[in-house]
Amino acid sequence: MILHDVNLEKVCGITSRLPENTLPEFAFAGKSNVGKSSLINALVNRKALARTSSQPGKTQTINFYNINKSLYFVDLPGYGYARVSKEDREKWGVMIERYLHRSSVLKAVFLLIDIRHDPSANDKQMYDWIVYQGYRPIIIATKKDKINRSELAKKLKAIRAGLCLKADDILIPFSAETKEGREEIWSRIESHLADLDPSQDQKEEPKKAQTPDEQ
Repeated sequence: MILHDVNLEKVCGITSRLPENTLPEFAFAGKSNVGKSSLINALVNRKALARTSSQPGKTQTINFYNINKSLYFVDLPGYGYARVSKEDREKWGVMIERYLHRSSVLKAVFLLIDIRHDPSANDKQMYDWIVYQGYRPIIIATKKDKINRSELAKKLKAIRAGLCLKADDILIPFSAETKEGREEIWSRIESHLADLDPSQDQKEEPKKAQTPDEQ
């Protein structure tokens, strides 16, 4: 996709009303400091569209990025940061639940996992919870440049095992430094836009389940 018009259109806090968008949405979830902002910046070829921070737990809003006036990237609050109060974690969980449950144009959810570490309990809970909401997450293994090439297969296998992924679940290694994985992610997005894979684009009836920040 040729990018010519990219901007942060709306920021929603805990009490904000979610926008009633008509363009397709693609959401990005992951624990604090997993690299969501870096991923979004790499996907849109911008250095600082999404602000990165060395301080985990800083993103406390749902951010809607308008891409080419044809789709939205939706950056969900990071989860699992222990220094954030339990009350705030629960509020962020409610925000994420409200968005996933109410969005009628959400086409896919990307769940980011740090490739250097086995999935945490929070990661597994978030994966299961997204599935409960009726979506089949696409897993992005971030920070690939931080490991040796010889470790790649082992790390990807650990992520599949830790999340109990099925054989046909999508797992994409990604590096914000080298942009490896960028084209494959865009390919997945464009396949949804073109309705090339409608089986993964269908949302089932959501079920109620606790988010990682509500545990």
